[in-house]
Amino acid sequence: MSKVGILLINLGTPDAPDAGSVRRYLREFLSDPRVVEIPQLIWQPILRGAILPTRPRKSAHAYAQVWTDEGSPLAVFTRAAAEALQARMGQELIIDWAMRYGNPSIASRIDAMMARGCDRILVAPLYPQYCAATTATALDAVFAALQQRRVQPAIRTLPPYFDDPAYIEALRASTQRQLDTLDFAPDLLLASFHGMPERTRILGDPYYDQAQETARLLSIALDREVRVTFQSRFGRAKWLEPATDIVLKQMPARGVQKIVVLTPGFAADCLETLEEIAIRGKQDFIAAGGQFFAHFSCLNGSEEAINLYQILNRRELAGWI
Repeated sequence: MSKVGILLINLGTPDAPDAGSVRRYLREFLSDPRVVEIPQLIWQPILRGAILPTRPRKSAHAYAQVWTDEGSPLAVFTRAAAEALQARMGQELIIDWAMRYGNPSIASRIDAMMARGCDRILVAPLYPQYCAATTATALDAVFAALQQRRVQPAIRTLPPYFDDPAYIEALRASTQRQLDTLDFAPDLLLASFHGMPERTRILGDPYYDQAQETARLLSIALDREVRVTFQSRFGRAKWLEPATDIVLKQMPARGVQKIVVLTPGFAADCLETLEEIAIRGKQDFIAAGGQFFAHFSCLNGSEEAINLYQILNRRELAGWI
């Protein structure tokens, strides 16, 4: 029978927290011309000669600090969101999940959904703010997979939802719920978004502006200041500023002794939130003289997340269900 499906897509993760698995993941991730916009003839010798021989061991150590008994946090939380959304929306739909890099691959899950009868699929990249290095490359992979198939399903794609009232409400509710559990009153809420090279902004990528708008709307919803920073710098190029790690080191000297860091650009907790912010970010802040630090969880598979995904996906499925 004809079925309608939803494919949730997240960025990706290695299969295990060891150097070999991380090397395979980084080779795929950093070979994507959407991610590193340097001509491949120049970039590949750098990647293979300088980065892949050394970086995987360091990254594997970082992954090992956040790995769970069920696997990579990003995969665990993305799978949990898909399962909870399936339970919420019912068996009239087939809901699956995939990773742009690593496993389960986008192509393999499209095959599996078609094998279960899906001839209409809503592709839902879990990136609230649009960026060519995230949203666009996920959709590239979807259409590249379809190029290999004689029979193709009808495809719709979920638009960015950086300013959608349902997204802002999900962030507000999640943030307030976590604020209510704190044993200190924060001096500042810091919204740390994944960084991008400044060049992408100059070339017209809307990510920076959309991140700022998300934070502005969340600040209004919470009725308190939410300051924006950008994390995960890589390489020598100029990246979006201000940088999260630098700001965290500066804040205590500026009178901010108690801080909360949100990561609203991430749909699910991952290496960048759990190791870079919750572990290293906290260390930097406390070492600089800060007293209290908290990292708030992403939406993950929470009630707020499932409410949001149900609203967004039902809207885009109008006419199909």
